[in-house]
Amino acid sequence: MELHVKRDHSADAGQYPNRVRMLISCPDGPGIVAAVSHFLYQHGANIVQSDQYTMDPDGGMFFMRVEFDLPSLAERLDQLTEQFGGVAERFKMDWQIFNVRQKKKLAIFVSKEDHCLVELLWQWQAGDLDADISLVVSNHADMKSYVESFGIPFHHIPVTADTKAEAEQRQLEVIGDDIDVIILARYMQIISPSFIEHYRHRIINIHHSFLPAFIGGNPYAQAYNRGVKIIGATAHYVTEELDGGPIIEQDVQRVSHSDDVTELKRIGRTIERVVLARAVKWHIEDRILVHHNKAVVFN
Repeated sequence: MELHVKRDHSADAGQYPNRVRMLISCPDGPGIVAAVSHFLYQHGANIVQSDQYTMDPDGGMFFMRVEFDLPSLAERLDQLTEQFGGVAERFKMDWQIFNVRQKKKLAIFVSKEDHCLVELLWQWQAGDLDADISLVVSNHADMKSYVESFGIPFHHIPVTADTKAEAEQRQLEVIGDDIDVIILARYMQIISPSFIEHYRHRIINIHHSFLPAFIGGNPYAQAYNRGVKIIGATAHYVTEELDGGPIIEQDVQRVSHSDDVTELKRIGRTIERVVLARAVKWHIEDRILVHHNKAVVFN
């Protein structure tokens, strides 16, 4: 079963102060959409967007994203959340509910390459990322003055092979307890399993290829030497498997034998910044559900 309702991409906290989003995953079966819709109707909520997807109608998983307006949201959301537990229990749902007025807090990690960071800062400044960038963390100090010109705190935390554990502990300290998602904007360090566990499916990385391909150093030189005809980028959640987490977004561009390594890098950087920004936007708009190692993206 799959239903698409015309989307309202202009929704933001100021324009729609009573807007709520709900994400649901559960075993597929009859009556799920009807139960959710009837519950919201009983509570006077107005559904403005609804998307559903099932992996297999006969015994597969069902995924649903609903946006709705709830009058007197501040006074009623806790009660609605509590009472939805009965519906969730009946259908064995994993579910989350989000008050759109509460903007997600982002932490960006970066090394020396600045193109992905710059894109995110531009989109945030323009209002295209409806979130709060709380801080930027880097193992190099190169971007300090640029980041601080946006009024965003910058934390320089060097990382070496001998100090990696201490550096990650310091990173966790400066992040604090209220960061919703960490963005690796070409942060050239491997994240440890213990760090990942703190932010399961809340760390987004950008990879320099249309995965899986050209893993390791000098990816564009590898691509050039192989005479590739397309190059691309992949945004994914970080897991313990290097570059093996659930894929959120990918894109590619055709290239030719006349494009040297420098040109491939230029094209690749453009794709990387666009793909990462899309993935971040979809995450903060609660458009992603993860099942095992697959991301279902309602975009």
